[in-house]
Amino acid sequence: MVRWAVVGVGDITKRRVIPAILAEPRSRLHGIITRDPAKAAAYDARVWTSLDAAFEDPDVDAVYVATPVFLHAEQTIAGLRAGKHVLCEKPMAMDETESRAMVEAAERSKKLLGVAYYRRLYPKLLRAKELLQAGAIGQPVMAELTCHMWFDGTGSRSWLVDPAKSGSGPLHDIASHRIDALNHLFGKPLRATALLSNVVHKYAVEDNATVLIEYADGIRGIVDVRWHSKVFRDECRIRGTDGELDLTPLNGPQLVFPGGSELLPVRENLSSLTIENFVGAVLDGAPLAASGVSSYWTDWVIGQVLKAQ
Repeated sequence: MVRWAVVGVGDITKRRVIPAILAEPRSRLHGIITRDPAKAAAYDARVWTSLDAAFEDPDVDAVYVATPVFLHAEQTIAGLRAGKHVLCEKPMAMDETESRAMVEAAERSKKLLGVAYYRRLYPKLLRAKELLQAGAIGQPVMAELTCHMWFDGTGSRSWLVDPAKSGSGPLHDIASHRIDALNHLFGKPLRATALLSNVVHKYAVEDNATVLIEYADGIRGIVDVRWHSKVFRDECRIRGTDGELDLTPLNGPQLVFPGGSELLPVRENLSSLTIENFVGAVLDGAPLAASGVSSYWTDWVIGQVLKAQ
């Protein structure tokens, strides 16, 4: 049994993380850390208003950090130093320096550090990796992923347009998932650059980013993310010398490849994939789908992009 303490009671926590913990048969929601105890009243769990008090509890085995990005490194490192396993929301941190410090803290503590890049566990992304390795499209040369949506900077996630809390706009928020998917498919990124701007919204972070990443063997990845589109897009295509894989929409079940197509549905609660994988790693020694070490490279790409601005 893995006894969880969850840090933060926001939208992701209530809709996905806590339901996933409650549904996982080898997990128990032991407690919640929040500055406002009323937010945790709906759950049968202990409530702490400070990290120190929670991390001193010997019954806490693992911590889920579900706070805004600027708190990830501090809270993750504190949990690891207290001898807890930590699963952190994405993106891992504000920058690669913080990410590296998180990885080093995990190494020193000998506890697990995972990051909630659940797309690595998508059945069709796993299948796409198999098809690439089998040569289904010949030599892969380019992958294009887009995520276009409308976000005016208001509402419960308004903190996303404060660079001191979010790091950047859609680059940190929705591009991170897609950059990580590319890293998962093609390995360590070699170079990265991007164009960021504000086309429609005039908040303090960019409202669009177009990222270009180079991988070994000449493979290039393009990630285009926008918060100023009233037409929603979630596209993913991987092109090779002999054809292409079409995973559009990335969050949908269909995978089209040369000579066929498959439907590979994803569970309604995407966090359940991450929680199950993490519990398996804690209790059985199963490999983490998204470890701190491998997830660091997504923050490295974002760091290269921001340094170039």
